[in-house]
Amino acid sequence: MHPERVKHSELSKKIMTAQEAAAFIKDGMVVGASGFTKGGDSKVVLKALAQRASVDPLKITLMTGASLGHGIDGRLAEAKALSRRLPFQADPILRNSINSGEVMFVDQHLGETADLLANGFLPPVDIAVLEVAQVLENGHILPTTSVGNNLAYAQHAKHIILEVNVTIPLEIRGFHDIFYTGLSPHRSIIPVMDAGSIIGTDTMPMDPEKVIAIVFSDAKDSPAELVAPDTKTSAIAGHLMDFFNHEIKMGRMTPSLHPLQAGIGKVANAVLSGFVHGQFENLTMYSEVLQDSTFELIDSGKMTFASACSLAVSQSCYEKFFANLEKYRGKILLRPQNISNAAEVIRRLGLIAINTAIEFDIYGNVNSTHIAGSKMMNGIGGSGDFARNSYMSIFVTQAASKNNTISHVVPMASHVDSNEHDVDILVTDQGLADLRGLAPRERAKVIIQNCCHPEFRDALNDYYQEALARGGQTPHVLSKALSWHQKLQDTGSMK
Repeated sequence: MHPERVKHSELSKKIMTAQEAAAFIKDGMVVGASGFTKGGDSKVVLKALAQRASVDPLKITLMTGASLGHGIDGRLAEAKALSRRLPFQADPILRNSINSGEVMFVDQHLGETADLLANGFLPPVDIAVLEVAQVLENGHILPTTSVGNNLAYAQHAKHIILEVNVTIPLEIRGFHDIFYTGLSPHRSIIPVMDAGSIIGTDTMPMDPEKVIAIVFSDAKDSPAELVAPDTKTSAIAGHLMDFFNHEIKMGRMTPSLHPLQAGIGKVANAVLSGFVHGQFENLTMYSEVLQDSTFELIDSGKMTFASACSLAVSQSCYEKFFANLEKYRGKILLRPQNISNAAEVIRRLGLIAINTAIEFDIYGNVNSTHIAGSKMMNGIGGSGDFARNSYMSIFVTQAASKNNTISHVVPMASHVDSNEHDVDILVTDQGLADLRGLAPRERAKVIIQNCCHPEFRDALNDYYQEALARGGQTPHVLSKALSWHQKLQDTGSMK
Protein backbone atom coordinates (compact mmCIF):
# COMPACT_ATOMS: atom_id res chain seq x y z
CA MET A 1 0.00 0.00 0.00
CA HIS A 2 1.69 3.17 -1.27
CA PRO A 3 5.24 1.73 -1.02
CA GLU A 4 6.65 4.98 -2.45
CA ARG A 5 5.29 6.79 0.62
CA VAL A 6 6.88 4.58 3.30
CA LYS A 7 10.33 3.57 2.08
CA HIS A 8 11.67 2.44 5.46
CA SER A 9 11.21 -1.35 5.44
CA GLU A 10 10.65 -1.84 9.18
CA LEU A 11 8.22 1.06 9.50
CA SER A 12 6.09 -0.28 6.65
CA LYS A 13 5.10 -3.07 9.07
CA LYS A 14 3.43 -0.55 11.37
CA ILE A 15 0.69 0.60 9.01
CA MET A 16 -2.77 0.49 10.61
CA THR A 17 -6.10 2.28 10.75
CA ALA A 18 -6.64 5.65 12.40
CA GLN A 19 -8.78 3.99 15.08
CA GLU A 20 -6.03 1.50 15.90
CA ALA A 21 -3.45 4.28 16.09
CA ALA A 22 -5.67 6.47 18.27
CA ALA A 23 -5.98 3.58 20.74
CA PHE A 24 -2.36 4.20 21.77
CA ILE A 25 -3.43 7.55 23.26
CA LYS A 26 -4.51 7.07 26.87
CA ASP A 27 -6.23 9.21 29.48
CA GLY A 28 -3.91 11.83 30.95
CA MET A 29 -1.36 11.74 28.13
CA VAL A 30 0.33 14.75 26.55
CA VAL A 31 -0.01 14.76 22.76
CA GLY A 32 2.06 16.95 20.43
CA ALA A 33 0.37 17.25 17.05
CA SER A 34 1.35 18.84 13.78
CA GLY A 35 -0.70 21.68 12.36
CA PHE A 36 -0.39 25.44 12.08
CA THR A 37 -3.42 27.56 11.13
CA LYS A 38 -5.04 24.60 9.34
CA GLY A 39 -1.88 23.68 7.43
CA GLY A 40 -0.35 20.20 7.77
CA ASP A 41 -2.54 19.15 10.69
CA SER A 42 -3.57 15.73 11.95
CA LYS A 43 -6.66 14.89 9.93
CA VAL A 44 -7.59 11.33 10.91
CA VAL A 45 -5.95 10.21 14.19
CA LEU A 46 -7.20 13.11 16.35
CA LYS A 47 -10.61 12.79 14.70
CA ALA A 48 -10.65 9.10 15.62
CA LEU A 49 -9.60 10.02 19.16
CA ALA A 50 -12.52 12.44 19.47
CA GLN A 51 -14.93 9.74 18.27
CA ARG A 52 -13.55 7.32 20.83
CA ALA A 53 -13.64 9.86 23.67
CA SER A 54 -17.33 10.52 23.05
CA VAL A 55 -18.11 6.97 24.22
CA ASP A 56 -15.00 6.08 26.24
CA PRO A 57 -14.15 9.22 28.28
CA LEU A 58 -10.57 10.44 28.44
CA LYS A 59 -8.74 13.74 28.65
CA ILE A 60 -5.42 14.78 27.16
CA THR A 61 -3.16 17.82 27.01
CA LEU A 62 -2.84 18.86 23.37
CA MET A 63 0.08 20.88 22.00
CA THR A 64 0.26 21.91 18.35
CA GLY A 65 1.95 24.56 16.24
CA ALA A 66 -1.15 26.77 16.17
CA SER A 67 -4.82 26.18 15.30
CA LEU A 68 -6.13 23.05 13.57
CA GLY A 69 -8.44 22.50 10.61
CA HIS A 70 -11.40 20.19 9.94
CA GLY A 71 -13.06 21.23 13.20
CA ILE A 72 -10.75 18.92 15.15
CA ASP A 73 -10.42 21.25 18.15
CA GLY A 74 -14.20 21.55 18.28
CA ARG A 75 -14.68 17.78 18.01
CA LEU A 76 -12.24 17.17 20.85
CA ALA A 77 -13.90 19.86 22.98
CA GLU A 78 -17.38 18.45 22.36
CA ALA A 79 -16.12 14.99 23.34
CA LYS A 80 -14.69 16.48 26.60
CA ALA A 81 -11.31 15.08 25.52
CA LEU A 82 -9.21 18.16 26.31
CA SER A 83 -7.98 19.09 29.76
CA ARG A 84 -5.31 21.54 28.56
CA ARG A 85 -4.61 23.17 25.19
CA LEU A 86 -1.65 25.19 23.92
CA PRO A 87 -0.26 27.37 22.39
CA PHE A 88 -3.06 28.72 20.10
CA GLN A 89 -6.55 27.89 18.89
CA ALA A 90 -9.24 29.42 16.71
CA ASP A 91 -12.27 27.17 17.15
CA PRO A 92 -15.55 28.63 18.48
CA ILE A 93 -16.55 25.44 20.31
CA LEU A 94 -13.19 25.11 22.02
CA ARG A 95 -13.25 28.86 22.74
CA ASN A 96 -16.46 28.40 24.73
CA SER A 97 -14.90 25.54 26.69
CA ILE A 98 -11.88 27.73 27.47
CA ASN A 99 -13.98 30.69 28.60
CA SER A 100 -16.16 28.48 30.79
CA GLY A 101 -13.04 27.15 32.52
CA GLU A 102 -13.56 23.59 31.32
CA VAL A 103 -10.31 23.58 29.28
CA MET A 104 -7.15 25.20 30.62
CA PHE A 105 -5.67 27.23 27.76
CA VAL A 106 -2.01 28.27 27.85
CA ASP A 107 -1.65 31.24 25.51
CA GLN A 108 1.98 31.39 24.36
CA HIS A 109 4.22 33.32 22.00
CA LEU A 110 4.42 30.78 19.16
CA GLY A 111 8.16 31.19 18.82
CA GLU A 112 8.74 29.96 22.39
CA THR A 113 6.84 26.67 22.69
CA ALA A 114 9.62 24.47 21.29
CA ASP A 115 12.21 25.90 23.69
CA LEU A 116 9.84 25.67 26.67
CA LEU A 117 9.29 22.00 25.85
CA ALA A 118 12.98 21.26 25.29
CA ASN A 119 13.97 22.91 28.58
CA GLY A 120 11.44 20.94 30.60
CA PHE A 121 9.12 23.84 31.39
CA LEU A 122 6.23 21.98 29.76
CA PRO A 123 5.18 18.39 30.51
CA PRO A 124 6.96 15.78 28.34
CA VAL A 125 5.16 14.64 25.21
CA ASP A 126 3.94 11.05 25.37
CA ILE A 127 2.89 10.75 21.73
CA ALA A 128 3.50 12.98 18.71
CA VAL A 129 1.00 12.81 15.85
CA LEU A 130 2.66 14.23 12.74
CA GLU A 131 1.39 14.63 9.20
CA VAL A 132 4.03 13.80 6.56
CA ALA A 133 4.16 13.28 2.82
CA GLN A 134 6.78 10.51 2.92
CA VAL A 135 8.97 8.40 5.18
CA LEU A 136 12.43 7.95 3.66
CA GLU A 137 14.76 4.95 3.83
CA ASN A 138 16.84 6.55 6.58
CA GLY A 139 13.77 7.31 8.69
CA HIS A 140 13.70 11.01 7.88
CA ILE A 141 10.25 12.43 7.16
CA LEU A 142 9.06 14.86 4.49
CA PRO A 143 6.69 17.49 5.95
CA THR A 144 3.58 18.73 4.15
CA THR A 145 2.16 22.27 4.25
CA SER A 146 3.48 23.28 7.66
CA VAL A 147 6.50 22.62 9.82
CA GLY A 148 5.35 24.32 13.01
CA ASN A 149 6.64 22.57 16.14
CA ASN A 150 7.00 19.19 14.41
CA LEU A 151 10.77 19.00 14.87
CA ALA A 152 10.47 19.60 18.62
CA TYR A 153 7.69 17.05 18.99
CA ALA A 154 9.62 14.44 16.97
CA GLN A 155 12.72 15.02 19.10
CA HIS A 156 11.09 15.01 22.52
CA ALA A 157 8.10 12.66 22.21
CA LYS A 158 8.38 9.17 23.69
CA HIS A 159 6.42 7.74 20.76
CA ILE A 160 5.37 8.95 17.30
CA ILE A 161 2.32 8.29 15.12
CA LEU A 162 2.74 9.33 11.48
CA GLU A 163 -0.14 10.35 9.21
CA VAL A 164 1.04 9.92 5.63
CA ASN A 165 -1.04 12.23 3.43
CA VAL A 166 -1.16 10.76 -0.07
CA THR A 167 -2.75 13.89 -1.58
CA ILE A 168 0.51 15.83 -1.14
CA PRO A 169 2.77 15.46 -4.20
CA LEU A 170 6.22 14.11 -3.40
CA GLU A 171 7.52 17.00 -5.46
CA ILE A 172 6.93 19.18 -2.39
CA ARG A 173 10.41 18.10 -1.35
CA GLY A 174 12.65 21.16 -1.52
CA PHE A 175 10.07 23.56 -0.03
CA HIS A 176 11.24 22.99 3.56
CA ASP A 177 14.27 24.15 5.52
CA ILE A 178 14.71 22.22 8.76
CA PHE A 179 17.26 23.60 11.20
CA TYR A 180 17.92 22.77 14.86
CA THR A 181 19.45 25.46 17.04
CA GLY A 182 20.33 23.40 20.10
CA LEU A 183 19.66 24.70 23.60
CA SER A 184 20.90 27.66 25.58
CA PRO A 185 23.52 28.50 26.68
CA HIS A 186 25.11 26.65 23.76
CA ARG A 187 22.51 27.21 21.05
CA SER A 188 23.89 27.98 17.62
CA ILE A 189 23.51 31.16 15.63
CA ILE A 190 20.61 31.03 13.15
CA PRO A 191 22.44 32.06 9.95
CA VAL A 192 19.42 33.44 8.07
CA MET A 193 20.78 36.54 6.35
CA ASP A 194 17.80 37.18 4.08
CA ALA A 195 14.33 35.74 3.57
CA GLY A 196 15.65 33.22 1.03
CA SER A 197 18.53 31.82 3.11
CA ILE A 198 18.57 28.01 3.21
CA ILE A 199 20.36 26.84 6.33
CA GLY A 200 19.16 23.28 6.99
CA THR A 201 17.83 20.14 5.37
CA ASP A 202 14.79 19.55 3.16
CA THR A 203 13.58 16.63 5.29
CA MET A 204 13.16 16.24 9.05
CA PRO A 205 15.25 13.86 11.15
CA MET A 206 13.34 11.33 13.24
CA ASP A 207 14.21 8.27 15.32
CA PRO A 208 12.40 5.37 13.58
CA GLU A 209 12.44 3.42 16.87
CA LYS A 210 9.89 5.88 18.28
CA VAL A 211 7.28 5.18 15.59
CA ILE A 212 4.42 3.04 16.89
CA ALA A 213 1.93 3.53 14.05
CA ILE A 214 1.60 4.78 10.49
CA VAL A 215 -1.79 5.81 9.12
CA PHE A 216 -2.65 6.89 5.58
CA SER A 217 -4.77 9.95 4.95
CA ASP A 218 -6.28 11.39 1.77
CA ALA A 219 -7.75 14.58 3.26
CA LYS A 220 -6.56 18.00 2.13
CA ASP A 221 -6.01 20.98 4.42
CA SER A 222 -9.12 22.86 5.45
CA PRO A 223 -9.34 25.97 3.26
CA ALA A 224 -8.85 29.38 4.81
CA GLU A 225 -11.99 31.49 4.80
CA LEU A 226 -11.00 34.22 2.38
CA VAL A 227 -12.97 37.43 2.74
CA ALA A 228 -12.78 40.00 -0.03
CA PRO A 229 -11.45 43.42 1.00
CA ASP A 230 -14.27 45.69 2.17
CA THR A 231 -14.46 49.45 2.66
CA LYS A 232 -12.72 49.35 6.04
CA THR A 233 -9.91 46.93 5.17
CA SER A 234 -9.30 48.76 1.90
CA ALA A 235 -9.08 52.04 3.80
CA ILE A 236 -6.56 50.54 6.23
CA ALA A 237 -4.50 49.25 3.30
CA GLY A 238 -4.68 52.67 1.65
CA HIS A 239 -3.40 54.45 4.76
CA LEU A 240 -0.49 52.02 4.98
CA MET A 241 0.39 52.38 1.31
CA ASP A 242 0.47 56.17 1.70
CA PHE A 243 2.68 55.78 4.77
CA PHE A 244 5.17 53.50 3.03
CA ASN A 245 5.32 55.82 0.03
CA HIS A 246 6.08 58.68 2.45
CA GLU A 247 8.86 56.64 4.07
CA ILE A 248 10.35 56.03 0.63
CA LYS A 249 10.12 59.73 -0.20
CA MET A 250 11.87 60.59 3.06
CA GLY A 251 14.72 58.23 2.17
CA ARG A 252 14.10 55.85 5.07
CA MET A 253 13.17 52.97 2.76
CA THR A 254 13.51 51.89 -0.84
CA PRO A 255 10.63 50.58 -3.01
CA SER A 256 11.63 47.10 -1.80
CA LEU A 257 10.87 48.22 1.78
CA HIS A 258 12.05 45.69 4.40
CA PRO A 259 10.98 42.04 4.62
CA LEU A 260 7.29 41.86 5.48
CA GLN A 261 5.49 39.89 8.16
CA ALA A 262 1.72 39.78 8.41
CA GLY A 263 -0.58 38.02 10.83
CA ILE A 264 -3.41 35.84 9.62
CA GLY A 265 -6.88 37.20 8.95
CA LYS A 266 -8.92 39.25 6.54
CA VAL A 267 -7.40 42.60 7.53
CA ALA A 268 -3.81 41.46 7.10
CA ASN A 269 -4.65 39.67 3.85
CA ALA A 270 -6.33 42.81 2.48
CA VAL A 271 -3.38 44.97 3.52
CA LEU A 272 -0.92 42.70 1.74
CA SER A 273 -3.11 42.67 -1.37
CA GLY A 274 -2.78 46.44 -1.38
CA PHE A 275 0.92 46.11 -2.19
CA VAL A 276 -0.03 44.77 -5.63
CA HIS A 277 -1.28 48.25 -6.58
CA GLY A 278 1.55 50.25 -4.99
CA GLN A 279 4.83 51.46 -6.44
CA PHE A 280 6.77 48.63 -4.81
CA GLU A 281 9.17 46.07 -6.24
CA ASN A 282 11.31 43.09 -5.22
CA LEU A 283 9.37 42.64 -1.98
CA THR A 284 10.23 39.75 0.33
CA MET A 285 8.41 38.16 3.25
CA TYR A 286 9.66 36.52 6.44
CA SER A 287 6.52 35.54 8.30
CA GLU A 288 4.88 32.66 10.12
CA VAL A 289 1.97 32.13 7.70
CA LEU A 290 1.55 32.60 3.96
CA GLN A 291 -1.95 33.60 2.82
CA ASP A 292 -3.51 34.06 -0.62
CA SER A 293 -2.14 37.60 -0.80
CA THR A 294 1.41 36.24 -0.71
CA PHE A 295 0.79 34.19 -3.83
CA GLU A 296 -0.96 37.17 -5.40
CA LEU A 297 2.15 39.27 -4.85
CA ILE A 298 4.45 36.56 -6.22
CA ASP A 299 2.24 36.05 -9.26
CA SER A 300 2.20 39.79 -9.93
CA GLY A 301 5.98 39.96 -9.83
CA LYS A 302 5.94 42.32 -6.83
CA MET A 303 7.37 39.73 -4.43
CA THR A 304 10.43 37.59 -5.09
CA PHE A 305 10.53 35.31 -2.04
CA ALA A 306 8.37 34.33 0.94
CA SER A 307 9.46 32.37 4.00
CA ALA A 308 7.14 31.09 6.75
CA CYS A 309 6.31 27.96 8.72
CA SER A 310 2.87 27.24 7.22
CA LEU A 311 0.40 27.83 4.42
CA ALA A 312 -3.09 29.10 5.29
CA VAL A 313 -4.79 29.58 1.93
CA SER A 314 -8.13 29.25 0.18
CA GLN A 315 -9.00 26.08 -1.72
CA SER A 316 -8.30 27.72 -5.08
CA CYS A 317 -4.91 28.99 -3.93
CA TYR A 318 -4.09 25.56 -2.44
CA GLU A 319 -4.85 23.88 -5.74
CA LYS A 320 -2.92 26.53 -7.69
CA PHE A 321 0.15 25.99 -5.52
CA PHE A 322 0.22 22.22 -6.00
CA ALA A 323 -0.54 22.51 -9.72
CA ASN A 324 2.42 24.87 -10.16
CA LEU A 325 5.07 23.62 -7.75
CA GLU A 326 7.91 24.27 -10.20
CA LYS A 327 6.73 27.85 -10.67
CA TYR A 328 6.94 28.46 -6.91
CA ARG A 329 10.08 26.43 -6.28
CA GLY A 330 12.84 28.75 -5.12
CA LYS A 331 10.27 31.38 -4.12
CA ILE A 332 8.65 29.77 -1.06
CA LEU A 333 10.20 28.07 1.96
CA LEU A 334 8.68 26.56 5.12
CA ARG A 335 10.66 26.44 8.38
CA PRO A 336 10.14 25.39 12.04
CA GLN A 337 8.20 28.08 13.89
CA ASN A 338 11.00 28.72 16.39
CA ILE A 339 13.04 29.77 13.32
CA SER A 340 10.30 31.73 11.50
CA ASN A 341 9.52 33.54 14.77
CA ALA A 342 13.07 33.81 16.13
CA ALA A 343 13.91 37.16 17.73
CA GLU A 344 17.45 36.93 16.39
CA VAL A 345 16.33 36.68 12.76
CA ILE A 346 13.48 39.19 13.07
CA ARG A 347 15.88 41.80 14.43
CA ARG A 348 18.66 41.01 11.94
CA LEU A 349 16.41 41.23 8.87
CA GLY A 350 14.63 44.35 10.12
CA LEU A 351 11.10 43.16 9.52
CA ILE A 352 8.03 45.29 8.99
CA ALA A 353 5.50 43.49 11.18
CA ILE A 354 1.79 43.99 10.46
CA ASN A 355 -0.57 42.37 12.98
CA THR A 356 -4.19 42.70 14.00
CA ALA A 357 -5.53 44.14 17.26
CA ILE A 358 -8.88 43.63 18.94
CA GLU A 359 -8.49 47.09 20.50
CA PHE A 360 -5.84 49.58 21.52
CA ASP A 361 -5.86 52.46 23.96
CA ILE A 362 -4.96 56.13 23.68
CA TYR A 363 -1.35 55.44 24.69
CA GLY A 364 -0.72 52.62 22.22
CA ASN A 365 -1.19 49.49 24.35
CA VAL A 366 -2.62 46.68 22.23
CA ASN A 367 -5.08 43.94 23.16
CA SER A 368 -4.88 41.07 20.66
CA THR A 369 -6.56 38.27 22.58
CA HIS A 370 -9.39 39.12 24.98
CA ILE A 371 -12.90 40.48 24.48
CA ALA A 372 -13.66 42.98 27.26
CA GLY A 373 -10.58 41.89 29.15
CA SER A 374 -11.66 38.37 30.08
CA LYS A 375 -13.07 36.33 27.17
CA MET A 376 -10.34 34.62 25.13
CA MET A 377 -10.70 34.96 21.38
CA ASN A 378 -7.86 32.98 19.74
CA GLY A 379 -4.53 33.78 21.38
CA ILE A 380 -1.53 36.01 20.87
CA GLY A 381 -0.05 33.79 18.17
CA GLY A 382 3.19 35.14 16.80
CA SER A 383 2.31 38.82 16.97
CA GLY A 384 4.33 39.32 20.15
CA ASP A 385 7.38 37.60 18.67
CA PHE A 386 7.38 40.05 15.79
CA ALA A 387 6.18 43.19 17.60
CA ARG A 388 8.94 43.02 20.18
CA ASN A 389 11.77 42.55 17.71
CA SER A 390 10.84 44.09 14.37
CA TYR A 391 12.24 47.16 12.66
CA MET A 392 8.70 48.53 12.54
CA SER A 393 5.78 47.17 14.56
CA ILE A 394 2.36 47.97 13.06
CA PHE A 395 -1.06 47.02 14.45
CA VAL A 396 -4.28 47.40 12.48
CA THR A 397 -7.97 47.21 13.36
CA GLN A 398 -11.26 48.84 12.44
CA ALA A 399 -12.05 52.00 14.36
CA ALA A 400 -15.55 50.87 15.38
CA SER A 401 -17.87 47.92 14.81
CA LYS A 402 -21.43 46.68 15.38
CA ASN A 403 -23.00 49.73 13.72
CA ASN A 404 -20.48 51.93 15.50
CA THR A 405 -21.64 50.88 18.96
CA ILE A 406 -18.22 49.46 19.87
CA SER A 407 -15.05 51.52 19.66
CA HIS A 408 -11.78 49.70 19.08
CA VAL A 409 -9.88 52.74 20.35
CA VAL A 410 -10.51 52.94 24.10
CA PRO A 411 -9.31 54.91 27.13
CA MET A 412 -7.48 51.90 28.58
CA ALA A 413 -6.98 48.53 26.92
CA SER A 414 -8.92 45.89 28.85
CA HIS A 415 -6.05 43.43 28.36
CA VAL A 416 -2.52 44.15 27.13
CA ASP A 417 -0.59 41.77 24.87
CA SER A 418 1.78 44.24 23.21
CA ASN A 419 2.50 47.27 25.32
CA GLU A 420 3.25 50.81 24.18
CA HIS A 421 7.00 50.11 24.09
CA ASP A 422 6.55 47.53 21.31
CA VAL A 423 4.16 49.49 19.09
CA ASP A 424 5.32 51.95 16.41
CA ILE A 425 2.34 52.46 14.09
CA LEU A 426 -1.42 52.12 14.65
CA VAL A 427 -3.85 52.07 11.74
CA THR A 428 -7.63 52.03 11.49
CA ASP A 429 -9.96 52.77 8.61
CA GLN A 430 -10.01 56.36 9.92
CA GLY A 431 -6.27 56.98 9.64
CA LEU A 432 -2.73 56.22 10.79
CA ALA A 433 -0.85 57.23 13.94
CA ASP A 434 2.94 57.25 13.79
CA LEU A 435 3.99 56.89 17.43
CA ARG A 436 7.75 56.75 16.95
CA GLY A 437 9.56 59.12 19.27
CA LEU A 438 6.41 60.34 21.01
CA ALA A 439 5.82 60.55 24.76
CA PRO A 440 2.52 59.14 26.12
CA ARG A 441 0.74 62.52 26.17
CA GLU A 442 1.76 63.13 22.55
CA ARG A 443 0.70 59.63 21.54
CA ALA A 444 -2.78 60.17 22.95
CA LYS A 445 -3.38 63.27 20.84
CA VAL A 446 -2.23 61.58 17.63
CA ILE A 447 -4.21 58.39 18.25
CA ILE A 448 -7.45 60.20 19.13
CA GLN A 449 -7.17 62.54 16.17
CA ASN A 450 -6.16 59.99 13.53
CA CYS A 451 -7.48 56.57 14.54
CA CYS A 452 -10.67 57.06 16.55
CA HIS A 453 -14.09 56.86 14.92
CA PRO A 454 -15.71 60.34 14.80
CA GLU A 455 -18.66 59.16 16.90
CA PHE A 456 -16.31 58.40 19.81
CA ARG A 457 -13.74 61.18 19.36
CA ASP A 458 -15.36 63.75 21.64
CA ALA A 459 -15.80 61.18 24.42
CA LEU A 460 -12.16 60.13 24.16
CA ASN A 461 -11.01 63.74 24.21
CA ASP A 462 -13.15 64.40 27.28
CA TYR A 463 -11.62 61.42 29.03
CA TYR A 464 -8.12 62.52 28.10
CA GLN A 465 -8.66 66.09 29.31
CA GLU A 466 -9.99 64.85 32.64
CA ALA A 467 -7.02 62.49 32.91
CA LEU A 468 -4.59 65.35 32.24
CA ALA A 469 -6.03 67.19 35.21
CA ARG A 470 -5.05 64.23 37.41
CA GLY A 471 -1.44 64.43 36.18
CA GLY A 472 1.08 61.67 35.60
CA GLN A 473 3.41 60.45 32.85
CA THR A 474 0.53 58.38 31.48
CA PRO A 475 -2.61 60.17 32.73
CA HIS A 476 -5.70 58.10 33.57
CA VAL A 477 -8.95 58.46 35.45
CA LEU A 478 -8.92 55.08 37.17
CA SER A 479 -12.59 55.18 38.10
CA LYS A 480 -13.48 55.62 34.41
CA ALA A 481 -10.63 53.85 32.60
CA LEU A 482 -12.66 50.70 31.89
CA SER A 483 -16.10 52.33 32.01
CA TRP A 484 -16.57 51.85 28.28
CA HIS A 485 -16.11 48.10 28.69
CA GLN A 486 -18.44 48.06 31.67
CA LYS A 487 -21.07 49.86 29.61
CA LEU A 488 -20.58 47.32 26.81
CA GLN A 489 -21.07 44.46 29.24
CA ASP A 490 -24.20 46.05 30.74
CA THR A 491 -25.89 47.40 27.59
CA GLY A 492 -24.18 45.87 24.55
CA SER A 493 -22.90 49.28 23.49
CA MET A 494 -20.02 51.60 24.42
CA LYS A 495 -22.08 54.68 23.64
